[in-house]
Amino acid sequence: MSKEVLVRVEQLYRYYSQTCAVDNVSFDLAKGEVLGFLGPNGAGKTSTMQMITGNLAPSAGRISIQGIDLLDRPKPAKREIGYLPEQPPVYRELTVDEYLHYCAKLNRIARSAVAGAVATAKERCGLTDVGARLIGNLSKGYQQRVGIAQAIIHTPAVVVLDEPTVGLDPIQIREIRALIRELGAEHGIILSTHILPEVQATCNRVQIIHKGRLVFADTTAGLEQRLNATSLIAGFSRPPDPAALQQVTGVDRVEALEGGRVRIHFSDGNPAEALVERAAASHWGLHELTPERRTLEQIFIDLTCTEAPVAAGMEAA
Repeated sequence: MSKEVLVRVEQLYRYYSQTCAVDNVSFDLAKGEVLGFLGPNGAGKTSTMQMITGNLAPSAGRISIQGIDLLDRPKPAKREIGYLPEQPPVYRELTVDEYLHYCAKLNRIARSAVAGAVATAKERCGLTDVGARLIGNLSKGYQQRVGIAQAIIHTPAVVVLDEPTVGLDPIQIREIRALIRELGAEHGIILSTHILPEVQATCNRVQIIHKGRLVFADTTAGLEQRLNATSLIAGFSRPPDPAALQQVTGVDRVEALEGGRVRIHFSDGNPAEALVERAAASHWGLHELTPERRTLEQIFIDLTCTEAPVAAGMEAA
């Protein structure tokens, strides 16, 4: 059974004078998905987020929110969007209850439904016990919770969160990430972040944008496969000739390191067992054999430090 598509972005472009900041970006977001949207500074990430939330007009392309064209019918489309900017739009001189009542009215929630909407948003965001407190007296983590509460108070289909954990301590980060995962069950979430481990901890899909173009799009499970080890570090008391190592079944390439160590690259099947057998038979004195696992940072750098980015792991949303 196919998932309900909440956001559809088709061939999106944004020019600033002669500069193309967003270049032919297309993707879908379905209900129940948390999409991690990554990109270095100047990659076009913020421009894309602003276009999706209706705060910036695209130069070309189409955006639909729950099947509603954002350009043709902006008001009904925007009703289905909740947005938390990097700096939460909270009024520090108001209490949590006062602020959320104000946000409910801004979102044109019926007067009879305001109290229920505020109570639900507070419960979902863990704010039930702080309703009477001034926002300015809350910790930054709780202020982020208030920011998320205002983004979901009108129960939108899509919630866009821009750097929601920046400046938080480790405990607050863990709490906000748990909250985002919970919200992802009922909404479609787009999470813009520079914190790469946050994607692994929170999202079930990942996209990387570089120089205005999507260069990576995959599920978190697909990303995990890319992170799997594709090389081994081996240390020998009596280092063999690289040509002898190259003959071991499964070895693609051998890279010499210092101190009698080598990096052994492979693609299909880990050659560790065959390498141990050959080392023992040939008396190479194998004393170290460690798999090297790629990090998300390495993948990110590989994709965003090339002159001509090439789509990697791209698949239909």
